[in-house]
Amino acid sequence: MSGILEQIKQANDIKKIDASRYGELAEELREFIIQSVSETGGHLASNLGVVELTMALHLCLDLPKDKIIWDVGHQSYTHKILTGRKDEFAGLRSYGGMSGFPKHRESQCDAFDTGHSSTSISAALGYVRARELTGEDYTVVAVIGDGSLTGGMAYEALNNAARLDTNLIIILNDNKMSISENVGGMSKYLNQIRTNENYVEFKSDVETALRRIPGIGDSVARGVKRSKDSLKQWLIPGGFFEDLGIEYMGPVDGHNMNQLIRAIKTAQKEKQAVIVHVITQKGKGYEPAETRPSEFHGVGKFDVKSGEIAKSPNVTYTEAFSKAIQYIGMKDKRVVAVSAAMPSGTGLTKFAKRFPGRFFDVGIAEEHAVTFAGGLAAGGLKPYVAIYSSFFQRAYDQVIHDVCIPDLPVTFCVDRAGIVGADGETHQGILDLSFFASIPGMTVCAPKNKFELYDMIKFSLNFGHPLAIRYPRGDAYEGEREHRAPIVCGKSELLYEGEQVALVAVGSMVETAIQVKDYLAEAGLPATVVNARFIKPLDTDMLDALAEKHNMIVTMEENVLRGGFGEAVSDYYMTKGLPVFVKHVGIPDVFVEHGNVAQLRTSMGMDAWAISAKILSEVLL
Repeated sequence: MSGILEQIKQANDIKKIDASRYGELAEELREFIIQSVSETGGHLASNLGVVELTMALHLCLDLPKDKIIWDVGHQSYTHKILTGRKDEFAGLRSYGGMSGFPKHRESQCDAFDTGHSSTSISAALGYVRARELTGEDYTVVAVIGDGSLTGGMAYEALNNAARLDTNLIIILNDNKMSISENVGGMSKYLNQIRTNENYVEFKSDVETALRRIPGIGDSVARGVKRSKDSLKQWLIPGGFFEDLGIEYMGPVDGHNMNQLIRAIKTAQKEKQAVIVHVITQKGKGYEPAETRPSEFHGVGKFDVKSGEIAKSPNVTYTEAFSKAIQYIGMKDKRVVAVSAAMPSGTGLTKFAKRFPGRFFDVGIAEEHAVTFAGGLAAGGLKPYVAIYSSFFQRAYDQVIHDVCIPDLPVTFCVDRAGIVGADGETHQGILDLSFFASIPGMTVCAPKNKFELYDMIKFSLNFGHPLAIRYPRGDAYEGEREHRAPIVCGKSELLYEGEQVALVAVGSMVETAIQVKDYLAEAGLPATVVNARFIKPLDTDMLDALAEKHNMIVTMEENVLRGGFGEAVSDYYMTKGLPVFVKHVGIPDVFVEHGNVAQLRTSMGMDAWAISAKILSEVLL
């Protein structure tokens, strides 16, 4: 690509561009992002919506001295380009390539590593207090979406930010969406502000007129500004932010460079926390993303011209779950479903359409989702909480106190469990076996294929206790369909019987175990394969039987080894004093970076060939 974008080689180069060419630069940025993401996959709609906002921030700030903290961070592509990383986009989200989220190890201009929602104001407030204590002088900006304001952590931070007597800028990027359409009171409140043109126009006209008074205009304008609260209360019900003690500015057109720059520079002068309310359009500049922003949130490869997204013809685990929960929803009217702002991503959209009164989207509020589900269960319903594995981490306390201690029949549907790939460390679902299994009263299971997922969902309907069902991202395994024994709590499934070596695999690793079995058979070593099914409670009868007939037990799980299934198996054998050699296959004590799932497995020695080689080396020794 040739053009104005080629002049951007490093941070602050945008300041060399003539203001008359900002529109041209914004257009080139969008073209580059669209083309790049069409080839690599990534987050598109959110990035297209913040092009001008990011440009304005880079024009007003001095990076990396000043700090921009992107909430979630999936909208930071323009920021990465403007800080000199354009040439790295060919490897976006690929193994060894550039992350799709802010990473300080990539650039000092990425002030804080992010990946989960509603965290930016807290981190920014920490930077502000550090700035005070170290005596430094720099601007701190948190960029948070209106969807992220459905998360409770944002309000905890706002409550503390209201006490500041020094500058903090909070950009509220209001595009009316998170991943799916926003829900709740804050969404309605922001909509009131967006649509109240009387207040916006009146405020702008009065302040402009006052500032034109020679000599005293600025001071008079400031005085009026301090006394405008009653007027705002009249025109905009609530005055939420200013009632809290945070200066409010806006709404500002998020695609108007002059308005954005003026607002940011004005906000920099305040000696308190300031919210700059910016209205943007998700998917701006690319019609398919404008009309279908949810589909183009996190998107795979797609055709730029037609907007057609490449899709696998196979059934995914999420789709299998979607069918199963609809089925039990028809069977039992007490079945209800809860989503934390991701009905589409978790497969609950069809359930919501079929049973609208029994579906609840609580916003990006995982803690609330779990305790809310506890209340539903205490009220006699059968709640299913569908959340991604890495996001369930945020509700660990609620799972313990509000579901497991009272022993309530809540089923946790743990989507994206295991290695998820391109989104990297913040999204890999590698901890859920350990943290769910550590809780007294919790039962944890994982299906080997899509048929077993159906069966586990049906089993959960009358289980009557806390239950976590974990399943991976992507295409559902359809093999071993002939092995479909009824689901019995705490019982595993013997798939193949061999000698010497027994492979005991959890969920997604059953497919790999079958491949390992085949490799070992070629080497003259017939192996036993067991589908664990239940991580907790362990099938101790099966473990006892395996210990009698095998020299080596190999546990296989797509979870960290620490506190995982393998450690539980070893602990059982050790406690019982059984002299059996147990080898563990799983994720070491690391955060797994971004990349293709197969590549990541190979890098950690979790592919079938590597596992087979390790087993054979042990046997031959």
